[in-house]
Amino acid sequence: MPAEIVACPSCGARNRIPASAAGVPHCGRCGAGMPWITEAGDDTFRAVVEEAKLPVLVDLWAPWCGPCRTVSPVLERLAETHAGKVKLAKVNVDESPRLSQRFSVQSIPTLLVMRGGEVAARQVGAAPEHVLSRWLDDALKG
Repeated sequence: MPAEIVACPSCGARNRIPASAAGVPHCGRCGAGMPWITEAGDDTFRAVVEEAKLPVLVDLWAPWCGPCRTVSPVLERLAETHAGKVKLAKVNVDESPRLSQRFSVQSIPTLLVMRGGEVAARQVGAAPEHVLSRWLDDALKG
């Protein structure tokens, strides 16, 4: 799994962020928590999501889905505001049929918050940013 190059929201330094890692990504220059946004699929889900040390916000989406495209930037902003506290993993349901079946996805976007491989919270359908932010905050408290 290749690493992404991400600019630190605090100092702008470019950092390499792997899809999976033992710890939590921090900026190599200033030490600030980095937003962790990656992709997962049928073959990488275990390493990227289930073995993550942080709670993972899983976005089950498809490129042809209008509501999915609308909610995607909201999820990325939530990953940035919750840097160091949550990891965002995007799963294209068209390319990951086993995951779609495993999580009984009948409508997209379907959002999950997972801890240790277990679903802690579920949100089906697009929602405004303030609703998703509150939902994520509540899920992270539990």
